[in-house]
Amino acid sequence: MSVVVNASRFTARARMMTVAAALLLAAHASVGRAQAPLDVLPEEDRTPPADAVTSDTGLVSTMVVAGAGTEHPSADDVVTVQYSAWRADGRLFDSTVLRGMPEMFPLDGALAGWQECVRQMTVGETRRCWIPEALAYRGEEGRPAGTLVFDIELIDTHRNPLVPPENVEVPPEDAIRTPSGLRYRVLRPGSGTRHPAESSTVTVHYSGWTTNGRLFDSSVAQGEPATFQLTGVIDGWTEGVQLMVEGERTRFWIPEDLAYKGEGNGPRGHLVFDIELIRIQ
Repeated sequence: MSVVVNASRFTARARMMTVAAALLLAAHASVGRAQAPLDVLPEEDRTPPADAVTSDTGLVSTMVVAGAGTEHPSADDVVTVQYSAWRADGRLFDSTVLRGMPEMFPLDGALAGWQECVRQMTVGETRRCWIPEALAYRGEEGRPAGTLVFDIELIDTHRNPLVPPENVEVPPEDAIRTPSGLRYRVLRPGSGTRHPAESSTVTVHYSGWTTNGRLFDSSVAQGEPATFQLTGVIDGWTEGVQLMVEGERTRFWIPEDLAYKGEGNGPRGHLVFDIELIRIQ
């Protein structure tokens, strides 16, 4: 497990992923964008610059590269990151860059200083954070002591699927309704321009809940995106995904007659799905 994660603070939600699953889940993200870390951080970089921002908790941070997004991760999110970490004496002690792959984990299982730092960020941003010992390992035996320096790149963020959406029971008033009765709301616009056809094969991340908030399926929790033909899924999916473009995330409220129709082993009633269209094959 990554050194940024304090295992004693892991909840059942945080334990849902092993490192192996997290790496698989991060595989669709771009890799290697961060520069190779220095083995020893120069003395001048161990001390925050004058324009660094200090929070009420004592965390100090400064932006290195601005992000492209506008939304910040929530406390319950699962984040995909690249990072490098140095001890108080400047020695490198951990780096996903050297391991060659981003890591993905529930944010609420990370160090307190990590959580605070990453929640300031937007997707695409790189930030340097000086985390005081009180927000790091707090003198735990065998852990780095003193203030730690982290360079963190936030590659992506996903809702923790074990935390259902706040509007899972009833669609919000601004949700768009199609003639079939499908309701949807775009959570994050995509960067693509073309839509899938009914015959398309697509790669997606998704999570599905019943209207009482029970998670019944999730590619996020399973550890990797799913790929399938739109002709082989429930009607609400076939219709809904065709409305999307690559990079888009949308929440769908699917009535039972567009879902499993009360038949077979599928969940009964209306269903809610968060879907991210990663790629049209």
